[in-house]
Amino acid sequence: MNADGQPVALLSLATAVPEHVLSQADAKQLARDLFGMRTALFQKLEPVFDNAGIDRRHMVCPPDWYRGDHGWKARGEVYLRAAEALYEEAACKALAAAGLEARDVDALVTVSTTGIATPSLEARLAGRMGFRADAERVPVFGLGCAGGVSGLALASRIARSGRGRTVLFVTVELCSTSVRLDKLTKANIVASALFADGAAAAVLRPGCGGIAAIGAGAEKLWPDTIGIMGWDIDDPGLGVVFDQAIPPFVEANLASGVADILNSVARARASLAAFICHPGGAKVIAAIESSLGLGEGALVHERAVLRAHGNMSAPTVLFVLQRAIAAGLAGPSLMLALGPGFTTSGLMVDRAA
Repeated sequence: MNADGQPVALLSLATAVPEHVLSQADAKQLARDLFGMRTALFQKLEPVFDNAGIDRRHMVCPPDWYRGDHGWKARGEVYLRAAEALYEEAACKALAAAGLEARDVDALVTVSTTGIATPSLEARLAGRMGFRADAERVPVFGLGCAGGVSGLALASRIARSGRGRTVLFVTVELCSTSVRLDKLTKANIVASALFADGAAAAVLRPGCGGIAAIGAGAEKLWPDTIGIMGWDIDDPGLGVVFDQAIPPFVEANLASGVADILNSVARARASLAAFICHPGGAKVIAAIESSLGLGEGALVHERAVLRAHGNMSAPTVLFVLQRAIAAGLAGPSLMLALGPGFTTSGLMVDRAA
């Protein structure tokens, strides 16, 4: 139920991952080959791979691709080809699960921050998938890891804006294409231990039913925190900004941010049955548990998704939501994701009405 009293049904939720699978042991060896002989910093940071809480991840390119030097054009070509494929797979699965076809969609919300597509992904796929020419298109860039929650919240608001309005939300992120051999920084090495590729799609419609009910959402942006997370836009591609202060910042500030979000959506903390969080990394998960007083090991679904898929940025929290729904939502839950800004995005989710 949204704040204005209108329920929004999550009709379906689907995920997709690329074909190339890399174990964490192989990822560590690949990173050692890429960085180990070029900077002494790698030896100091190598334990990050062992402590990341990741067993494997999916990548859009075979390992040898990451050994090469790639500029904007080459990275862009990979992004377009792979992002379109993952978008189509996730969207088709979500539509099929909802018993709908592409022509039934009234609005398309697309979230992606790891590449540039102009025209945007849903426009590129419109003819092939069969979207209507009058479908509203809302492509969103720049949300980073928070995009899974912010995008779902946006899709929910659009669904609520018209009777019977069907909205398809898709988020695709190809974090692995940002690996930079020219950028021998701590952030780049740590990112290579965590980041992976994936996509998720959801179909929403005002009313009851489906697999879950989507409620109200809100965001909290902390001032003077731009340098904590994001991208450097330079040659030969996007360069990750990934501050070591993220876990302590989360531990110190998330609880107050969540309190502000709950106040915005008119919810009491005591009314929540669970949290559904973006698993940015093992240390971030531990920081979330500590800040929110959840107890060590409480975020079971988050650790399972991180272990099986790594950090795929925006889609990752939807993988967690998928597991939580399959396990049976215990009641009103708050989805949370942290992203560039530095910001946290929150969205209420409950059992299907």
